[in-house]
Amino acid sequence: MRATPPLLLPLLRSNTVGELLAWLYLHPEREYSTTDLAQRTGASQSTVSREADRFTAAGLTRERRHGNLRLIRADTDTIIAKPLTDLLAVTFGPAAVLPPLLQSIPGIDEAYIYGSWAARHANQTGPLPRDVDVLVVGAADEDELYDAARTAERVLGREVNINRISPASWTSDRGDPFVTSLRSKPLHSLIQNRSTP
Repeated sequence: MRATPPLLLPLLRSNTVGELLAWLYLHPEREYSTTDLAQRTGASQSTVSREADRFTAAGLTRERRHGNLRLIRADTDTIIAKPLTDLLAVTFGPAAVLPPLLQSIPGIDEAYIYGSWAARHANQTGPLPRDVDVLVVGAADEDELYDAARTAERVLGREVNINRISPASWTSDRGDPFVTSLRSKPLHSLIQNRSTP
């Protein structure tokens, strides 16, 4: 079955293509193995490998081999690198920019994007997202979360709002209206179950 073009950027074939390109272009200093990209995007390694073939054939990426590893990075020396990076930042950027920023903060058990960005990523129709809403489950320091949000805003070109709740509130069955509403709508996982061994 053919994938539905993503509402975040219908020019692309799928959300996977958008997320892969976002990881590559929004972290141009890094090389990623196909295994690493598969883990970061939730795609199969064969899908990542197939898309990487397409990216390289189109001149979007460079690759090299290191033993059995196939390492891929954005080719930033092309005429389309800057506009493509800007376009990816405002569409699929949250999926690639927020995880590394949040993973460096202690006390985060789980983190999700919710709201309009998550809805468009889930291909629910609506206006383009104006901001990015993030839910952090855990006891992370508010100042560190604030700093991460401001750093993300500089890259993404839009407001990033981070709301923190306790693990007890997230798992409670007491019917908190905010949690109930979140659970009934699309969530895009950024960090999941980091507190479990």
